Amino acid sequence: MQDLHRALNKIKSEADWVGLRLVSETTQARTVRNEKIERSSTHFDHGLMVEVLINGHFSYAATSDTSDEGIRRAALFARDSAMRASQYKAFDFSTTQRPPTQARFTPAWASHQQSNQLQSITDNLLKASLAMNINGQIVNRLASAMWVETDIQMVSSNGADIHQNFSIVGRSLEATAQDGSESQIRTHGELLQGGTDCFNSDNMLQRCVEIAEDAMHLLTAENCPQEKLDLLLSPDQMNLQIHESIGHPLEYDRILGDERNYAGWSFVKPEDFGKLQYGSPCMNISFDPTIAGELASYAVDESGQPATREFLIKDGILQRGLGSLESQARLQLPGVANARSSSWNRAPIDRMANINLEAGNTSFEQMVSSIERGILMRTNKSWSIDDYRHKFQFGCEYAQLIENGKISRLLKNPNYRGTTVQFWNSLKMVGDTVEVLGTANCGKGEPNQAIRVGHASPYCLFSDVEVFGA
Repeated sequence: MQDLHRALNKIKSEADWVGLRLVSETTQARTVRNEKIERSSTHFDHGLMVEVLINGHFSYAATSDTSDEGIRRAALFARDSAMRASQYKAFDFSTTQRPPTQARFTPAWASHQQSNQLQSITDNLLKASLAMNINGQIVNRLASAMWVETDIQMVSSNGADIHQNFSIVGRSLEATAQDGSESQIRTHGELLQGGTDCFNSDNMLQRCVEIAEDAMHLLTAENCPQEKLDLLLSPDQMNLQIHESIGHPLEYDRILGDERNYAGWSFVKPEDFGKLQYGSPCMNISFDPTIAGELASYAVDESGQPATREFLIKDGILQRGLGSLESQARLQLPGVANARSSSWNRAPIDRMANINLEAGNTSFEQMVSSIERGILMRTNKSWSIDDYRHKFQFGCEYAQLIENGKISRLLKNPNYRGTTVQFWNSLKMVGDTVEVLGTANCGKGEPNQAIRVGHASPYCLFSDVEVFGA
């Protein structure tokens, strides 16, 4: 472990406040396509971010030279940048936005993966590809795995001392069926914090057979109808629905306009907090980086703010947004511990972490039996949402028609559309069992940062949603 305190002592006099963040990350990936190894890669990334506060303005410099001299050069660059830019600062910050937190986060599974485990994972991927080969119509079979080990150390001139370790594992399966010009795809993915033992789960081969059968059956399914129906969404589709129509519009930097040029801003206004009926009374959304094993769990964010569970939406009413200590100060609104960056060479910005839809009290069977005519959709296939996060359209891989309280027949090419507030106010039932999921590549910021985000949700039933086929 590098002694950051020694390097900090040599440069802390250069600014009103100085922080160092050292990041080391190893990413390993394996991919098997049609029973052949297609990819076997290892990537190592290591570097340091220097952050300074001068005249109420934060400035940054990153370096892959983590020697004391390399860190000093970066600190001087950040100092000079801060002195020039502070003449035009948008807000007068202080060390209040950088608390002197001391924390450790090291889950039990965060340990280096052994070479014999890598061979076992590759063998399991080969078995998964073979399991999807159920007949000649399955023309493409993809099984992949990745695991990421990240070590982050942070120290500051006002006493912060933080060390966090993360072990991220992911597995994805994909089966493509084809009959003439018609093709259909089914996928399955898992992404969480944990050890490599999750790659050896007993249900993986059964899931391979299921998605291959689904893809094959979709070839002859009816097209999704175009009408307004009750819509039952599975947790793996709710994952993206929450992400795009709740997570991103509640980010304070979008509300402030900082993110406007790159990926849009938000329909939410500062005066909406505490007042806006974002959804129906059965809608409860929490921000919770404290859940063990969920993808974006941590002890503190990268400003040093301790992570706590907070309700963003309670009984359908908007309570608070996703704003770090800097954005909280600018908007004078409560926020959460969500200053996050994708690597050592990116400055932390307002990001999602674990954004979860809390469980309700209705079983899946009860929801289905309540539907006179509706549709069940699973697994996202496509998405589109406007720059204000207001209008959206999503496509799914798989759908089933529900008639008179029973699932009747298979449908292909299902899509649905709506507007955010109207859609969430049509939520009428929330399932009683939560499934924990996440996404590995949430893009945001200039320069771009792809970050890992967790979501958990049960099945959810919405009324009078516009659905249509491809």
